[in-house]
Parts: sequence; structure tokens; C-alpha cells
Amino acid sequence: MNAVQAGKASSRAGTVSARISPAGGLDILSRNEVARLRDASGSGMHMLLRRCALAVLTSGSMSDDPRGILEQYPDFDIQVLQQDRGIKIELSNAPAQAFVDGQIIRGINELLVAVVRDIVYVSTQLEQGGFDLDDTVGLTHAVFEILRNARILKPQVDPNLVVCWGGHSISREEYEYTKQVGYQLGLRSMDICTGCGPGAMKGPMKGATIAHAKQRRKHNRYIGITEPGIIAAESPNPIVNNLVIMPDIEKRLEAFVRISHGIIVFPGGVGTAEEILYLLGILLHPDNAGIPFPLIFTGPKQSAPYFEQIDRFLRLTLGEQVAQHYQIIVDDPAAVARAMVRGIEKVRNYRLDNKDAFFFNWSLNIPFAFQLPFRPTHEAMRALAIRRNRPRHELAADLRRAFSGIVAGNVKEDGIRAIEQHGPFEIDGEQDFMRALDELLKAFVVQHRMKLPGGSAYVPCYKVLAS
Repeated sequence: MNAVQAGKASSRAGTVSARISPAGGLDILSRNEVARLRDASGSGMHMLLRRCALAVLTSGSMSDDPRGILEQYPDFDIQVLQQDRGIKIELSNAPAQAFVDGQIIRGINELLVAVVRDIVYVSTQLEQGGFDLDDTVGLTHAVFEILRNARILKPQVDPNLVVCWGGHSISREEYEYTKQVGYQLGLRSMDICTGCGPGAMKGPMKGATIAHAKQRRKHNRYIGITEPGIIAAESPNPIVNNLVIMPDIEKRLEAFVRISHGIIVFPGGVGTAEEILYLLGILLHPDNAGIPFPLIFTGPKQSAPYFEQIDRFLRLTLGEQVAQHYQIIVDDPAAVARAMVRGIEKVRNYRLDNKDAFFFNWSLNIPFAFQLPFRPTHEAMRALAIRRNRPRHELAADLRRAFSGIVAGNVKEDGIRAIEQHGPFEIDGEQDFMRALDELLKAFVVQHRMKLPGGSAYVPCYKVLAS
């Protein structure tokens, strides 16, 4: 049965209005949930729904400006309607690119369902006290429950999920390389999970689709994990077939680490550096010694200097031992895939020996400091203690927060507004750390890794100090 009703062109050029039946199995919603989705007040969910839905409807767009999309479609609206035989989704002045001959594209319909599902579930659980967010155990269970509700967790499946991190603003050569790595992973029956946006988040999925087709492999998973502050700036790429919106960046990062069996890092900017520091901080924690977790940095030969600089920065700030937790493979997609397969086999054996689930890494200890949401205000950024006389995992946590603040200042609406009102964030710390950080950030700017090219020249949202 066709789950889509024909749309009609709106009075505004390039837009379509339509009433659609949700595809992909949206659970029944209560009248209270529907009312909250329609509520545009501060306590309602409508503004969040509208922003996330518009990001999905512009899937594949090459923009990282959260305001630009809203300004392009100022009269767009979405309403969830309660009807006797289930709900309908009503779109007004929606981007025409989401439709073909008046019919919404099936994959975009499914992503819209994921948006409604996650917004409703998280809001309801928070309101009813369903999540215990006061300690590390409760926070991990919250991540688990959100992923389970999104049907991301698949029992009785051998470890095969590779998370790919990397920038949304990368060169053509780097993008093609991510596709080649994805292709090699797909030939080896690996599923792919990314941050769901463009660039290095799209390429591995695109490569894997071809390999999966060649292997006649069905039921492939292309998981995209995002959060409300990111999705508007990084619309999901069209290949994503399992989308989940986590409540904040910390739960998003924990979700990546808990469901993955290995992680590959491609070239990127501050967001990628944030992800690297998050994971390494966890792996450096004494409680996690001996837990196998394959981590590979890779890119084409043109990207070798990028990884050399990342490696130097990590060794300087976190000590030489940090390099034991990752390997760097340059310009060899097949070698990357083979190394990941070997690493995942070690993960499989460890999970069997320790009776840990394949679909969720319960063994890994993620400290409370890594789970606590960081709100990057000017005061919070200045208060970061980036100094060497601290345990390495704690220093990694604060370095991660520094990069998180820069991400917010670059692409998140709240962060952009804070920079406009109060000027750039100030980051302080030991002189050699700050010098290395400044060099790294300047390299990101020169290499156009901060923002997508094509807009105005990048203006840094940060200022590096040295006390």
C-alpha cells in the first residue's frame, strides 16, 4: 500500500505542500504527544520538530549554515495530525527536492518518521522521569533506551558495525578516498555508521552500497546518529536508512562508542578532533585497560601531513602512550578494511569471553565527566583546565570540550548567537599546549576544514591564549 499522498505545488516557487502517511512504522501517538508536537510555545516541541524536519527534507544539501536553510524556507511548516486510523504528517511549503512527481521520496518519509519518533520519545521520557540522569549508570541506560526505541540495536548479529568519523568539509580527493574505504568494508560485510551528514559521513556509506550490491547482501545498515544542534547544519545524507536523534552531543558520542565494533577516522576539522579526544579519553581511563577497540586514522596520501599534525598534538598533550590506541594507515583502503576486520575479530572474542553483548558495549567505562552535557558559554570555555598536571583522561575531556565549543561557534545556532553577542570564545592553558592547539586550528582554517567552501571567508569563533 502506498504510504504517500500526492502533494501539490505551493504558491511559493520551489516548494510543495502535502499530507502524507508515515512510512517505516511510526508507533501510535497519544493525543497529548500530538498536542505537544503542535505546541509552538517554549515548552512545546514544534520548533524543534520544524527545524529537524526541514533538515531531513533538504537531505543532501551542501550547506552548514543552520540559519540559511530556515531563511530559505521561512514559511515551511509541519503538523502531525491525529486521525481515526492513525496519524498523518502535513507539510506546508516543503522543499520540492524531497518530492518526485508530487510523491515524497520514500527514504525521506522514513527519516521524517525517525524525527517524530525520537523527539516524542525523548521528551516524554524526560517529562515522566524515565531517564535517571544523575549518575553514569543512568546516563548509559538512557542512551541504551533511546537506541533501542529507535530499533538500532540488533541482537544475534556478529560484530560488523564500523563507525566512520570525519569532516563534512573535505577535499574531493579525500571524499573519493572515503568511498574507497567504504567499498572495501562493504566487500567484507561491514555495516556503516556515521554522523549522517555530507563529506566523510556520506562517502563510506556510498562506497559500501556498491560493495553490498556486488555481494548480493541484503538488510544493510547505514546508521546516522545526530543531535538537534547539529542536524540543522548537517542534513542527513540520502543513504542513511536508520536515523536516530540523540538529545545532546555527549549522548551522541556515547552512542557511537557503545554500538560500534571499531572506528575509522578520516580527515576532518574541529568536530572530528572532538570525537577523537572523546574516544581516546575513554580508552586512556585505567578501568578500560585491555578492552580491545580498533581505531584507525586514514586518508589519501595528500592527507598524510594532516594525520602527522594530529598525531603530534595527541602525543604532546596526552603523552606518547596515547599512540598505542590507534594506528595510521595512509592511502591503502584495502589495508584499512583488513586491519578493521582483524580488530573486530578481537572484539568478538573479548565479548564472548566476558559475556558482553555484541550490539552494545556494556564493558566500557565512560566516566561521568564525559557524559555530562557541556554548554559552551564564554565562562565555561575560559574555565577549561588544559594543563599537564592532570590525569590524561581528564585532560582529554577538557580538550574535547574546547573543540566542542568551537563546533558550536561554527555551526550551532546558539553558539553562533553567543559569538555575535560577546565575541570569540577564549581558550587558555599551558603555553606549549596552546601553541600546538593554535597551529592545529590555523591549519584547519587554511585547509577549509572549518566550514564548507563557497560562503564568506571564515572568521574564527575562538581566541587561543597562553597563561
